[in-house]
Formats: sequence, C-alpha cells, structure tokens
Amino acid sequence: MEEAILLNVEGVKKKIQHGGTGELPNFITGAKVTFHFLTLKCDDDRTVIDDSKKVGVPMEIIVGNMFKLEVWEILLTSMRIGEVAEFWCDVIHTGLYPLVSKSLRRIAEGKDPTDWHMHTCGLANMFAYHSLGYEDLDELQKDPQPLIFVIELLKVESPSMYKRETWALSKEEKLKAVPVLHGEGNRLFKLGRYEEATNKYREAVICLKNIQTKEKPWEVPWMKLEKMINTLILNYCQCLLKMEEYYEVLEQTTDLIQHHPGLAKAYYIRGKANAEVWNEAEAKADFDKVKEMDPTMSRVLKKEIQLLENRMQEKSEEDKIKYKNLFS
Repeated sequence: MEEAILLNVEGVKKKIQHGGTGELPNFITGAKVTFHFLTLKCDDDRTVIDDSKKVGVPMEIIVGNMFKLEVWEILLTSMRIGEVAEFWCDVIHTGLYPLVSKSLRRIAEGKDPTDWHMHTCGLANMFAYHSLGYEDLDELQKDPQPLIFVIELLKVESPSMYKRETWALSKEEKLKAVPVLHGEGNRLFKLGRYEEATNKYREAVICLKNIQTKEKPWEVPWMKLEKMINTLILNYCQCLLKMEEYYEVLEQTTDLIQHHPGLAKAYYIRGKANAEVWNEAEAKADFDKVKEMDPTMSRVLKKEIQLLENRMQEKSEEDKIKYKNLFS
C-alpha cells in the first residue's frame, strides 16, 4: 500500500491499495460514476458497516447532483478506472452517512429508499421517529465519528453514454418531468391501466420528494412541493382502489390525513376503502367528515352511504344463511 496521500481537502487522507489504469477520467457534471465501496469504523477491529460487494450491486452517483454524502464525489474524482483506494474521512465529512446507509440498505432489501409514503423527508422522519431502523446506524447517528471508505472505481460514463433515470435529473429537469409524469399517469388511469399509472404517479412523487429534501420543512417552497405531492398521492390511491389494494389505500390516506387533516379528498378515498373492507363505522365517519368539509359532496356521499348500507345488509343476510347451514 502506498503512503498516505493528502487530497488538499481538510479531514481526508488517501492510501492507494491498487493502482488504476490510464489518465484520470473526465468527471464532468452529469457523468455517472459506478463503484464498489466498503465502509469501516476506525476501531481496532475495523468493524464493517456496509459492503456493496456483499449486496452484489455497485453504487452509482451522478457528478454535480448534490449527493447527500458530498465527500464521495471528492474521493472518486481523485481515482483512475480500476483503482482501489482507502480513504480516511474525518467526522466533518461523515455526519450524514447513517442516512445514506439507510437508503442503500433499503434498496438492497427491495424497499423504497425514499420513504415517500411516510410523508416526511429523511431528516424530518429521523427526528420524528428517533430511529433509522438499524441499531448500528442509530448508534452512529448519536455518536458521529470518522470513517474509512475503501473504494474501487469501476467506470465513468458521460451523460450521453447512458439513459438517465429520474432520480439522476437536476432540480430543473425534475420539475419539468413532474407534469409530464402526472399527465401520463392520468392518461393511463382513464385507459384502465392502473398499475402503469401508479408507476408514473410514484415516479413523480419521488422527483418532488428529492427536491423537497433540499428545502426547509414547512416553509413556502417546501409547502408548494407538498401540495403537489399530496395531489399525486391521492391519484395513486385512486389507482389502488381500482386495483383492490384497500389496505394500502388505508395506510396512505391515513398518513396524509395525519399530516394534512384538511384534505377532504383523502377522507373520501379512505371512506371508500373502509367500505370495501366492511369497516362500516369508520367509512361513515370518513364520509361525515367530507360532508362537513365540503357540503357540495352531499349527494355523492348519500349514494356512497346507501351503497354501503345495502352491502352491509347483504353481508348480514349471507352470514345468517351461512351460520344456519353450519349448525343445521
């Protein structure tokens, strides 16, 4: 291993374990950088925190895209293709690593890394629930410390060499993509292609959530994005109703109502989902709330309640026959 190389960046030291090939790549804005990484504690055992090779999927970041852990971009732009290097990074660079690690672990588990259905940004979610969901990351969050990153640079692709996914777009590009995705979702909904529509709405929500994490919660820019997100989530829930995913509708709408109790449409959609799973009292309570908030919905709500009562009566009669036959 070569001697430590200072990168002229405060709190960073580099040791090359294996030299790369060729000249330094052209790390232009928008370039996609693919690499494997190993994250270690600076203790005597060099305790492993994360290892992308064990997950089996390399990491990708886009240069200039404001990745949460900015130091990784600094480290990578000092490397050649095929190079393996160890970087010691002081705590001034590693404070957000637990949040980054949580997202990467959720991806590895096949879960949504953005937690958009929780309806809070990463930082707000952390403070609201006091846990990142992983004991070692909670410990690291409470006691930030220097970390060691062992990185293997695999490839660097210019923007023209790959199809950029939505998450890789700039803020301006995301804002332009959202109405397109929203419109496409609406078109697919009208065609009855509900699963495809949910994907469009979901992608639009993720775009907005990524932008929203860079705004201060509950200030005007954040709230404007929140309003757009709420509309998309309600559209998403309407698709779920059509797909008979009633319990997910209940989860999503309840979360919306907890954060924004003035959303009449959320109560209406939740009421329909409650009706479908035989929650008569809950459905009627939701419909009553809608009527209180929007009296113009009275006629529609009257039909929904009548339909619910008819279904409950039919179910009651079916149950009586079932139990009668059971004991006859």
